[in-house]
Amino acid sequence: SEEEEEEEEEAEEASKQKMGQKEEEGPDLQLNLDIDEQFKLPTSEEIEKENILFICDIHKPCRIQGNVEVLQDFGVKREEGRSRQEYLALLRRDMAAYYSYSDFLLSKLMDIFPLPELINFLEANEVPRPVTIRTNTLKTRRRDLAQALINRGVNLDPLGKWSKTGLVIYDSTVPIGATPEYLAGHYMLQGASSLLPVMALAPQENERILDMCCAPGGKTSYIAQLMKNTGMILANDSSAERLRSVVGNLHRLGVTNAVVSNCDGRQFPKVLGGFDRVLLDAPCSGTGVISKDPAVKTNKDETDILRCAHLQKELILSAIDSVNAASETGGYIVYCTCSIMVEENEWVVDYALKKRNVRLVPTGLDFGKEGFTRFKERRFHPSLKSTRRFYPHTHNMDGFFIAKFKKFSNAIPQAQKGNVVLELSSAAWKPPGFLSQRLSLGSDPEPAEEAAAPSAIPDTITEPPPKKKKLEGSKADKEQKLPQPALKKKRSLQAQRRPLKAVRPSPKMMRPKVPTRKKKHRVKANGQ
Repeated sequence: SEEEEEEEEEAEEASKQKMGQKEEEGPDLQLNLDIDEQFKLPTSEEIEKENILFICDIHKPCRIQGNVEVLQDFGVKREEGRSRQEYLALLRRDMAAYYSYSDFLLSKLMDIFPLPELINFLEANEVPRPVTIRTNTLKTRRRDLAQALINRGVNLDPLGKWSKTGLVIYDSTVPIGATPEYLAGHYMLQGASSLLPVMALAPQENERILDMCCAPGGKTSYIAQLMKNTGMILANDSSAERLRSVVGNLHRLGVTNAVVSNCDGRQFPKVLGGFDRVLLDAPCSGTGVISKDPAVKTNKDETDILRCAHLQKELILSAIDSVNAASETGGYIVYCTCSIMVEENEWVVDYALKKRNVRLVPTGLDFGKEGFTRFKERRFHPSLKSTRRFYPHTHNMDGFFIAKFKKFSNAIPQAQKGNVVLELSSAAWKPPGFLSQRLSLGSDPEPAEEAAAPSAIPDTITEPPPKKKKLEGSKADKEQKLPQPALKKKRSLQAQRRPLKAVRPSPKMMRPKVPTRKKKHRVKANGQ
């Protein structure tokens, strides 16, 4: 019996060793098969045959991951006769089908992120961000609020060292948006990334602050609690429907220093100005909050991005014009978006630096990635390093961009003198096409060209040089022109051209009735 038991034990050990060898060999063999599949690009005929089963096939991670590994060490791992563009095209197609993105948006993301980081970003967008709340210190303290919610069965933790008011909610037995503490205004449901612009704004007590796009009121109420309900906040939004939630939240949270207005932000300097600080959370394409709105994956195209960028350029110039550079405590503008597109972030900030007397200053945030100073063929101002980018895969919060300006002069750089000052100051926020029609400088002119535009008045441009000298030599004509108001360009041109016709009569160009009347009138005027 003992021998039989020993034989059985030896047989079991031998079988275990064989199974262990098979288990060790199995993954290697499978890995080799996977590697063989990774490095072989399918032909066009195979891709056509895969149209039906293509989505099931790319669920294997080796297809995308292996392609990325080849592209990282392309010179060694690539197949002979295969170009880098073929690998990139297959990778873009695989990721677009696997993660359900449009080809346009995916190509944009491939320009922004390196390939390994791009996959992390796409994976992070498939997972919802953690629920966070902000303690309303106007009514309670974070410690007391946390204890009250824990007693109700809420599992929570402090948001991070960078926030003194935020709490992150892991799970809860009660609805977070319907607790007695919520109804009493002790906290606000607010994303972690939306706390950062207010921290960068750093409002001070007894200041006048404008929140240009305030709905649904989370940032406005955060500004009010940092100001301890002193000073004045103008909470503005262009949508009257969204302002209902703003009013409700401000009443619930006990904010008493805010005034709610419904106005187009682009027209705001004409309505009211002289603020100490302005917060502009500009409307954007929403490419940083894909986990909240998956429709962004497919419903955005180039037109949407450029339309948002154009609106943001108008709003940021309006925000800068609404700030008083001579403010003792302020003169700051914070611009932020929930987008990661360069066209809506660095491009807009660089545009504002060229159009107004502002400079970028540090945001005061200890974390976040630096903004781009160069992107593809574009080169931005070096100070854009002080801007901050936040990503879902690195900071576990929504994608966000924040820039902080300091205004050092209320003057508009392009304006110099005369009626052109009024045109430029009122049209500074108008589309580039409008400026091109008004100044004949082309779309989106550079500041140097616009600076030269005011001196080139249309009345002097239209006349030939020799005729202009004759007019300048005549003192009587100068005395007649100075008191005349410039009502219309046509009349001013006619008034300047008619004396020239008297000097050089032309039978084809002369109009007998009008010049004779003007001559008589001028003779009378000189006689008087």
